Amino acid sequence: MNIGLYFGSFNPIHIGHLIIANHVAYNTDLKQVWFILSPRNPLKISSTLLNEYDRLHLLNCAIEGEKTLLASNVEFKLPKPSYTIDTLTYLAEKYPSYQFTIIIGSDSFQNIHKWKNYEILVKNYSFLIYNRPGFTITKTYGADIKVLDAPLLEISSTHIRELIKKGKSIRFLVPDIVKEEIEKNNYYK
Repeated sequence: MNIGLYFGSFNPIHIGHLIIANHVAYNTDLKQVWFILSPRNPLKISSTLLNEYDRLHLLNCAIEGEKTLLASNVEFKLPKPSYTIDTLTYLAEKYPSYQFTIIIGSDSFQNIHKWKNYEILVKNYSFLIYNRPGFTITKTYGADIKVLDAPLLEISSTHIRELIKKGKSIRFLVPDIVKEEIEKNNYYK
């Protein structure tokens, strides 16, 4: 079974994330897309992160009822910060009959050479890359890549958190259930 792995902090999950995952799930040969929630990304400031269990709850709320999308807490059990190569090593051992494909934006792929053991990643895994404006893939590092023209929205979790802090509406940027949970629990205030 071919599974797409969509890594991220999802702090919080928003419509842009969901559009990409849904597009990939229904426009490729992947059987499912797993959101791999990173408790602590080594390239991000951890002080801005909502508790990982609260982010997982929001993610599960956002994808409830979707059979092709799954929220994964696999990185919760692994050493922190989270490194993609460590997660993939764990998943390959746990699911030896599965094939894993990494879903990544062209902006992130440009920095893959900065990732831990990136040589192993590009040698052993395929990449589905969605184009981000201003970030054209110029170097593949020998990776098996497929570039997708997924619909993109210029939405960021950082912007959503800023709106919340200012008391402004985040309606239409996140699913209604995520908005309700954020408001009910006073997340990101």
